[in-house]
Formats: sequence, structure tokens, C-alpha cells
Amino acid sequence: MSMKRVDRDMGRFRQIVRGKIKKDLRKYMSHGEMIGRQGKRYVSIPLPQIDIPQFRYGAKQGGGVGQGDGDVGDPVAQGDGEPGQGQAGSEPGQHTLEVDVSLDELAAILGEELQLPNIEPKGKKNIVSEKDKYSGIRRTGPNSLRHFKRTYREALRRQISAGDYDMADPIVVPIRDDMRYRSWKETMQPESNAVIIYMMDVSGSMGSEQKELVRITAFWIETWLRSQYKEIEMRYIVHDAAAKEVDQETFYHIREGGGTKISSAYKLCNRLIDERYPAVEWNVYPFHFSDGDNWGGGDTRECIELLKNELLPKSNLFCYGQVRSLYGSGRFAHDLEEYLGSDERIVISEIAERDDIYDTIKDFLGKGK
Repeated sequence: MSMKRVDRDMGRFRQIVRGKIKKDLRKYMSHGEMIGRQGKRYVSIPLPQIDIPQFRYGAKQGGGVGQGDGDVGDPVAQGDGEPGQGQAGSEPGQHTLEVDVSLDELAAILGEELQLPNIEPKGKKNIVSEKDKYSGIRRTGPNSLRHFKRTYREALRRQISAGDYDMADPIVVPIRDDMRYRSWKETMQPESNAVIIYMMDVSGSMGSEQKELVRITAFWIETWLRSQYKEIEMRYIVHDAAAKEVDQETFYHIREGGGTKISSAYKLCNRLIDERYPAVEWNVYPFHFSDGDNWGGGDTRECIELLKNELLPKSNLFCYGQVRSLYGSGRFAHDLEEYLGSDERIVISEIAERDDIYDTIKDFLGKGK
């Protein structure tokens, strides 16, 4: 089989896989198992209901021809079947195939299916990189950079001016002085980078199921934003009545007791932005997850003021995801909606169960900010 045929068949198979993922994207987005199969640039996705290609033999190959005892002239017939027990099954066999899909391809599928607009970066000056740009022509250089059209043009011009060009026999032969080569210069090019600041309530009312909802939602947020920016930095803040910065592992597994004071997380987030991620240079994405419980109206009012005066002006988008809990009041989302619901810089979404993750991601990322 030729390599072109193999490549063509593999391309068709990838299209089938891509279509299958798109069709069942809501289901994949609600499951956390695939996140555990995540590599550096790929994620392994189990795809049931796709038959693995295999050889199948017809009944004529079942008789054992050419094997066992026999004499010349004995008739050849299909082998005797062995008696079996029980009834034939009524359900088809389940074929499960694990396919490695790049995070870039997964982001493209996510963007197509959810109709996500590409993000227009806000901060662009934070990192400047050197980049070679071929911007001119010169008389010397390596053969690998030889510019054929310019060389041919110089040779043609020389032969015409010297009277050596014959229109009946239009042969153009470049000499050393005709050779032209591409030249380059180093340019300083700004790169658009972003920071995601995750904040999560880890008080007693936020259990393991709520944190799993946050973990799955965060995976899809990162998958999309990484496709939009050159580099992404991640910061993690946990809070109950007080806030602190932690690493990723601690973020998803720590559990504290006591009450909830959301303003403590917003103050720490604001300090991080001011000290490390100025809004004129960085694309800032704070995401806060909570079950909606907060210490009285006083702290909620302080949160509203922090958002209006500090966090919203500094962020590309501020996203609040409220996960349902048996113990949380769910009040905070209603307060945000009442006081800031008309502000396009904030997105409020409720995640009652895993199936809601699909809609939450569309809420969070559907504005192209």
C-alpha cells in the first residue's frame, strides 16, 4: 500500500474521529476521565462505537482444510460444530478505541461546535521576541537563499543590454554578477500573552463533587485560551474567610472549615494584578468559583465595589461560576446579577451539574474578549 493511500486513509479516519467528538462534545465536556489522560500537548479520548478495522474470514475457511488426518480422495467438508450452552446474546459488542487528539485540534473542535469567536487581545506589550524577517535582496549569500526570479531578471537585463539575447533562441544564462540572494533583518515583535487567575471557595460547603465541576470547567477554559495566546500563566487562589495563593495540586484538593468571605479573594487577586500583571501589558482573566454563600450583605457590597472600581477595569473578562451545593445559599450570583448584570465585562453562570459545563463554557468564552 502506497504512503499516499495510507495518509489518505488516516486523514479520513481523523475526520471520522473529529466528527464523533463534535457530535458528542457535550458528553465529553461533562466527563473528567479524559483529563486524567492528558499529556503535554495531547489528550487521549475514548471513542466507543467506532469499529476497529480488522480481517474477517468467511465460512469456507472454517473447515480446517489441509490439517489433521485424512486419506486421498476423502471428501472435504466444513468441520462439525461443537455443541454450545446458553442462548445467543442480543447486545452488540462494545468497541472502545482511545485516540490521541492534540489540544490544538480539541480547541478547534470546541470553537467550531460552540461557535466561539477568536479573542481580540487587550494587552500586547508584555513580551517582545526577536524574529528574523526576509525583507530585502543582496548580491552575496548562500545558495539556499538564492532568489531565482531576481537572478533571472538581472541576467536577462544584462544579456539584452549587451545584445546577446536572441528571441529566436531565448536562453538566459546567469553569471556570478547576476546572482541575487534574500537578505533578512532581526525585528522585535511583541507577543500577546495572558494570565488566568483562578479563585475558589474551599470552605466546608464546597465538597469533592463541586471541585470536580471546577476542575473540568477549568480544563476547557485553558484549552481554548491556550489556542488564542502565545503563552498562558496560571495563578491559583483559595479562600474561606481568608485567602491565600496555592499551587494547582493544592487548589483542587484543599478543604478548609469556617465561613466564607469572598472579598478576601478579590483583594488578593487585585494585588496580584497590580504587582505582576498590569492591565496595559497583560490579558487578564479572573475566574471565581463558589457555591454562592458569603458572609452577610456587608462583604457582598465590598465585593461589588472591588469589581466595579478595580477588577473589571483591569480584566479582559471576569467570570463567576456558581456550583450547586447542598449547603450553599446560592445568593451571591443573584447579587452580582442585580448590581452588575448589565456590565459586559462580567459573565455569571451557574453550574448545577456536569451537563451544565457545556453551556457555562459558551457563556464564559462566547464574547471574544
